[in-house]
Amino acid sequence: MVQKNTNLTEGGIFTTLIRFAVPVLFALFLQSLYGAVDLIVVGQFASTADVSGVSTGSQLLHTVTNLITGLSMGVTVMVGNRIGEQRPREAGKAIGTGIVFFLFLACVMTAITIPLSPMLANALNAPTEAFSNTVSYLRICFAGLIFITAYNILGSIFRGIGDSVTPLVTVAISCVLNIVCDLLFVAVFHLGASGAALATVLSQAVSVITSFLLIRRKQLPIEFSRKDLKLDMSIAKTQLRIGFPIALSDLLVGFSFLVIQAVVNRISLVASAGIGVGEKVCSFIMLVPSAFAQAMTAFVAQNIGAEKPQRASKALFYGILTSVCFGVFMFYMAFFHGDMLAMLFDNEPEVVAAAHSYLKAYGIDCMLTPFLFCMIGYFNGYGKTTFVMFQGIFSAFCIRTPLAILFSNFKNTSLFLIGLSTPCASVIQIIMGMAMLVHIKKQATKGTLISKL
Repeated sequence: MVQKNTNLTEGGIFTTLIRFAVPVLFALFLQSLYGAVDLIVVGQFASTADVSGVSTGSQLLHTVTNLITGLSMGVTVMVGNRIGEQRPREAGKAIGTGIVFFLFLACVMTAITIPLSPMLANALNAPTEAFSNTVSYLRICFAGLIFITAYNILGSIFRGIGDSVTPLVTVAISCVLNIVCDLLFVAVFHLGASGAALATVLSQAVSVITSFLLIRRKQLPIEFSRKDLKLDMSIAKTQLRIGFPIALSDLLVGFSFLVIQAVVNRISLVASAGIGVGEKVCSFIMLVPSAFAQAMTAFVAQNIGAEKPQRASKALFYGILTSVCFGVFMFYMAFFHGDMLAMLFDNEPEVVAAAHSYLKAYGIDCMLTPFLFCMIGYFNGYGKTTFVMFQGIFSAFCIRTPLAILFSNFKNTSLFLIGLSTPCASVIQIIMGMAMLVHIKKQATKGTLISKL
């Protein structure tokens, strides 16, 4: 059956945004479940060293994935903008260039990261008991980077054309397969962290194959042929101009979290496992604002292409309002019942207690991210990615990282205290975002806001 793509430039703003964001939300949920299953199964059927190996390795893999996702945002914005301008031929060329560039990038990254896995594990202060587990996890996942990259570029294309359903279908299929493979490799074959990595790579490969099969059956709002699969340097430069600031920001923000992981790894094996469990829970409690951030980027990009900035601004308001409602609930769950959430991933009382301590800080952040994430998606859709980069880097290295290091050196420190560095950084980013919104409003008043990508 042919899935009709969503035209984000027409219809009720709230209903159109929600209709597009809900499949994105479910896809992100399944992606989070995808990664969480590794830790759940390892936590139940393997050792604490395996848990630490997966938590440390997955944190680095998450950083690499964020780099790819950030770069692919250039494809989402450019494709959405061209569709909004009703230039389907140019949208097809943008997709072809994006595919070729990212396949090349995946090959380069694979060649670099596999031999560097032991060095990376050492840089993250992987506990001695979990060092070999961490290296094995990283090597296997890095060997499958081409599938991770392909999945993300295909997802960026689908979002750009206004289709958030197809990525949901593909990630649902791969998520089920990942659960089956995790149970087989970890619970039956007792491969520990290596088994979790194998399950991840195999599932991503199936997701990519499924995406290609589905896209061949779809009626797309673009003109695309095999001849478009070439590197057009002018298009590539535009995509990099948009995506590189986002990617650099995501990479350095991710690096700041790796610093926190490394700081905690020095404390103890239990603390290392605890922060890993806490981060997996966080990937779920941040789902709604993350979904609206991605949906906002595509929504704004299409409406800017159609020269409808007022519609884009109203979408920001609706996105924040909806996210805040969920944020209040997530705060309550993380702050007061974080131990219950952590027990889904590990049954060691000490690890659960450490994870709950960390989650209390993230509970506070749940009240801030609805504002922050929606604004970031809004700015990305406008192509103001340089500001997003500056905002992210400043908060990561001038606020979050210094505070985490400072708090870790306090006598009788806790993961809650170290985790407080994150909401502190969010407050600064929100203040900077509000200043940019005022600037955008002034530009709109002067009639200089709309710019073609």
